[in-house]
Amino acid sequence: MKLEYKMQGVCAEKIDIDVSDGIVRRVEFKSGCDGNLQGISKLIEGMKVEDVIEKLKGIKCGRKSTSCPDQLSKALQNMLK
Repeated sequence: MKLEYKMQGVCAEKIDIDVSDGIVRRVEFKSGCDGNLQGISKLIEGMKVEDVIEKLKGIKCGRKSTSCPDQLSKALQNMLK
């Protein structure tokens, strides 16, 4: 399953996500903090969707109420619905 998720409240614009059999296969962020987001993408590839959501949900960026990792968890939650 592929999903394109438009980010809200963060620097990155969107995330392209590929999931198969409940496993994150590929994540690509468009714009944002390139090195950090590439690192997050590589760390979660091969993980179960539920585990990624659990680890990233609720992370904030400075004074913002959300972050790129939190937005990724929201995208994955939407994918599970």
